[in-house]
Amino acid sequence: MTDRTVKCPGCPGRRNHGQYLCHACWRALPATTRGRLALRDARAFRRLRELHNALAANTPVAIIRVSR
Repeated sequence: MTDRTVKCPGCPGRRNHGQYLCHACWRALPATTRGRLALRDARAFRRLRELHNALAANTPVAIIRVSR
């Protein structure tokens, strides 16, 4: 059986392959940010990049915002 988890970029924990964050970090994001990250449109990659940039800048997960 293979391990389908990878390191969460928001904490020392693990996330499932194909998910942006672990469950705890995902739930810690503001609801508007979660909703925007869940959109699958032409700007989805830009929003994901904004999330990763915020995490790399050590922005607390609870205050991360991404564009529409």
